[in-house]
Amino acid sequence: MCCAVFCGRLPASPMSLFANAVFAISAEKLSDLPAPSGAEIVFAGRSNAGKSSAINTLAGMTRLAFVSKTPGRTQLINFFRLRNGAFLVDLPGYGYADVPEKIRRHWKSVLAAYLTQRTSICGLVLIMDARRPLTDLDRQMLEWFGPTGKPIHILLTKADKLTRNEAAKTLQAARAELAPWADQVSAQLFSSLKKTGVDEAESIIGGWLGIADAGEEKRNAPG
Repeated sequence: MCCAVFCGRLPASPMSLFANAVFAISAEKLSDLPAPSGAEIVFAGRSNAGKSSAINTLAGMTRLAFVSKTPGRTQLINFFRLRNGAFLVDLPGYGYADVPEKIRRHWKSVLAAYLTQRTSICGLVLIMDARRPLTDLDRQMLEWFGPTGKPIHILLTKADKLTRNEAAKTLQAARAELAPWADQVSAQLFSSLKKTGVDEAESIIGGWLGIADAGEEKRNAPG
């Protein structure tokens, strides 16, 4: 619903949905958030799950989202404007033990409020390490966002670190656990290293924005 309000139906394009994304603004607290002006695709995930790498891979860039050697370092909500007027919103990673308790409490409050109250959010892309999916904090994120009724797509990242058989079993098990959310939640394997799963992710997310099949359009583009 929010996508129609903010973007309408966007034309399909042979370019990546996330290509040419540019940094717009950062927010530390709710009062810093920009006024809603476009559909927001939110990326969230446990620290060190590969969220920044996944964003960079989808955007075809190396440093759109900061990849820190110290998980939990990013403590801002970062907005990146896409060429179609929508926003990619990168949330701080959660669950890293060395982040001070005061900061953890602050971000728990900010993230819960943002995810449940922000009307311009179009959907949530939830990043999980394929070797350790659906942790308690991942389930908490689902419980926060699920009641909004908006779509959730899970990227099981670092799938290249699993054998083909292990990856298939991991995806099957995740989908089985998510069965009660089947009408709202989808899941796939993803590898930033191997660049696999990009088209599938773009197809799902493009659908949230009314783009018929972003991944298919890009695959069929000339050249």
